[in-house]
Amino acid sequence: MKVGIMGGTFDPIHVAHLIIAEEARTRLALDRVIFIPAGNPWMKSEHMVSGAEHRVGMVKLAISSNPAFSLSLIEVERPGPTYTVDTLEQLWGELGYDTQLFLLLGWDSVAELTAWKAPYRISRMATVVAFPRPGFQAPDITKLEKSMPGIAERIMVLDEPYLGVSSTGIRQRVAGGQSVRYLVPDAVGEYINQNKLYIA
Repeated sequence: MKVGIMGGTFDPIHVAHLIIAEEARTRLALDRVIFIPAGNPWMKSEHMVSGAEHRVGMVKLAISSNPAFSLSLIEVERPGPTYTVDTLEQLWGELGYDTQLFLLLGWDSVAELTAWKAPYRISRMATVVAFPRPGFQAPDITKLEKSMPGIAERIMVLDEPYLGVSSTGIRQRVAGGQSVRYLVPDAVGEYINQNKLYIA
């Protein structure tokens, strides 16, 4: 079985997340893509993050129409900081060690992989699939290889889709009273309005 892992804060989840997940599913012939909202994301500890119940609720709404997409609460339910290596180890054990895992990341996240907890173990458990992020250069594989020997054989750097949508920008638009229609699924937009999220 081939499974894509789409982790993130999802504050909020938006159309670029969904397009990238679907692109990975079709291009890599994945059986499913698991969306994993971060519980206590250690790399964003200095930033205010919406409660897990809201982020989980928005992900549920966003992926409900795609039977190949599923939600995991593995990080939300784990106490303490969220580390990708722990998530992959737990998922691999639950899904079976014959499962091929594909970790879907933006170019910016891939460039920071060496600062993550146990990056070498991450690359041993999953193939890293790097998608472009506006404003960031493609990751330097040679540089990554120095800290993560063998990563060159375990990474796929893609140059599309190139989507200029970000959760930060969406939060700013909501705070400024601007429309986020077509940037997030309609149901997610309604959820944001009903729960008065991101209003300064």
